[in-house]
Amino acid sequence: QSSTIFNPNEGSREWIKKPEAFLPEGPGRPLWSAICLPVTRVVSTCHSLVVGIFGLYIFLFDEATIADPLWGDPSLVKVNIAIASGYLISDLLILILYWKVIGDKYFVIHHCAALYAYFFILRDGVLAYVGNFRLLAELSSPFVNQRWFFEALEYPKFSKANVINGILMTVVFFIVRIAPIPPFYSYIYSVFGTEAYVRLGLLRQSAWICTCVVLDVMNVMWMIKISRGCIKVVSLIRQEKAKSSLQNGKLD
Repeated sequence: QSSTIFNPNEGSREWIKKPEAFLPEGPGRPLWSAICLPVTRVVSTCHSLVVGIFGLYIFLFDEATIADPLWGDPSLVKVNIAIASGYLISDLLILILYWKVIGDKYFVIHHCAALYAYFFILRDGVLAYVGNFRLLAELSSPFVNQRWFFEALEYPKFSKANVINGILMTVVFFIVRIAPIPPFYSYIYSVFGTEAYVRLGLLRQSAWICTCVVLDVMNVMWMIKISRGCIKVVSLIRQEKAKSSLQNGKLD
């Protein structure tokens, strides 16, 4: 997910309304406001769809990595990981360049942890199936990005499109980021101490487990925030409907 849209703070909300106010003076200032800012969101969605769908194909049909998740042939996975790594680096640069507006230490940790783990997959060709499995989490990002577009276009918070997107975002986020946590760590436990696991060596073992723990802790944190927001919106809609029904009853 892109750091620029996932968890907007007060500063980033102002940036959505008047992005040029946060940028340095110069001829490129209007261009960024009008074109580059929305394009970063489009790129984020395209990246998520490409690596998410390609990752789903690998997860279901790549026999080499399915047969041996730790040491299987990583050819297809390397392509997907390379695409994801390129995007993470570019997003990290944007985050640093515009830190005052969109800076978030959690996203720096997220991106660096993911890149550290991907480095071993690209260099050594190990843990391909595991790395690809983690990329399936990107399937939740298009809904997160769409939330930014609705806010930028000033859609009412309780509009039908906004509410549907919010509910889908919550459901998909849970399915691809939270639900896989128990089976994922169950798999780690099942291979712990095996010959294939020992061959990885301490450094790669640590990179695998530690980065996944860091990423999953943040996923749980974000899931809590998203769920609270979704529950709040649904509750307010129900209250409005109840008030409307009560008023109609009085009129009758």
